[in-house]
Amino acid sequence: MTDTATKLAKHPAAIAAPVRRQRRRRGGWAIGRAFLRVLATLAILFFVLFPIFWMALTAFKPARDAFSTAVLFTPTLDNFLAIFGGASDLTGALVNSVLIAVATTIVSIPLALLAAYAFSRYRFPGHRGMLLAIVATQFIPGVAIALPFLTLFRSLGLIDTHLALVVVNLSLVVPYITWLLKGFVDGLPLEIEEAARLDGCTQVNLLWRVITPLAAPGIFVAAVFSFLLSWNEFLFPTFLARTEAETLPVALMTLVMPEGVAWGQMAAAGLLVMAPMLILALLVRKHFAEGMTMGAVK
Repeated sequence: MTDTATKLAKHPAAIAAPVRRQRRRRGGWAIGRAFLRVLATLAILFFVLFPIFWMALTAFKPARDAFSTAVLFTPTLDNFLAIFGGASDLTGALVNSVLIAVATTIVSIPLALLAAYAFSRYRFPGHRGMLLAIVATQFIPGVAIALPFLTLFRSLGLIDTHLALVVVNLSLVVPYITWLLKGFVDGLPLEIEEAARLDGCTQVNLLWRVITPLAAPGIFVAAVFSFLLSWNEFLFPTFLARTEAETLPVALMTLVMPEGVAWGQMAAAGLLVMAPMLILALLVRKHFAEGMTMGAVK
């Protein structure tokens, strides 16, 4: 045994001390990383939630306090009364937005589900090319197709109608949710369909009684996206509907008045626009994570 080994054998603390220092160093790094993660999470939550919080405050502020930074004030419903039957009535635009978004969702889901099932289960000439074309439509700027839609609907006499906006929304929504639902259908086991066919199930009954229930989480997610994309659409309603079929996002422009922006009413209308998103998120939160990951792994 060398002299160094003899000294270490006589003094075991000389071995334990570096180990303790290394553990303390690792513990310090772990605490530091945890602190940074918490700090980053709080920063993200602040930047995401603070504008919503401030908009909610402004919606209940009197007109004289709309530009103030006061957090404590006497709340009022004047801004909501103004956009519901008041001087800046947005009730008609709200009804139009609901009708158009609901109609788009009701029509788009069956169409997209049928298309997704066909692309998932059948192979036909041009299969891959059609799929790529569906994806490619999502990269076309809306401004590039706004004028052709305007010309088409003007020749058909459909300008400023609910039907025109539903058709336009379908052209935007159906390709997206078709691609979305295809991933969900790809994740469904073929054995269940084969067993249903052996039991005498027709293709229509197979889609209605087998595929639809199994793909319900994905359909919920697709329906939410379909509704929200239609609800938030601004460009095409601006071109195609400014009076009878005016939607809520477009109607918000009427709150920009010659004397300035009615910030209190704008904030109240903003909460109104956000309400369906929050309600749908609460209703489908149990299905959302499952639906988003359903087709991710086969």
